[in-house]
Amino acid sequence: MTDVHDEVLEDEDFDTILSGDIDFSGILNFEKPFLIRGKVSGEIDAKGLLVVDESAVVEANIRASHVIVRGTVRGNISAAERVELSVTGKLTGNVTAPEGGFFMETGCMFNGRCTMVVQNSIS
Repeated sequence: MTDVHDEVLEDEDFDTILSGDIDFSGILNFEKPFLIRGKVSGEIDAKGLLVVDESAVVEANIRASHVIVRGTVRGNISAAERVELSVTGKLTGNVTAPEGGFFMETGCMFNGRCTMVVQNSIS
């Protein structure tokens, strides 16, 4: 359960970075890697990688290919490929991911349900 790929991601790895001083409310849609360091409330619908950094607070339902939670998320996550909850991550909400696609590092906080589905059945 601790198969979190805690690889070092540099700012250059992301097409867009929402900095720590930004407080965004609304709907986010994107396809390329996106890093959140600030606050987001609303809804996130993505085709690519989403990283919620350690200082970030997200209050939104999230649909993405791959989600890495290092900060705080309050909302449901539905991932086509993978969800990773790191040691600094706090998730309050349900997770839907492919079978074998939800990874939690020892020390993280998770309060919700996890549903693992057969590949390609997430809609």
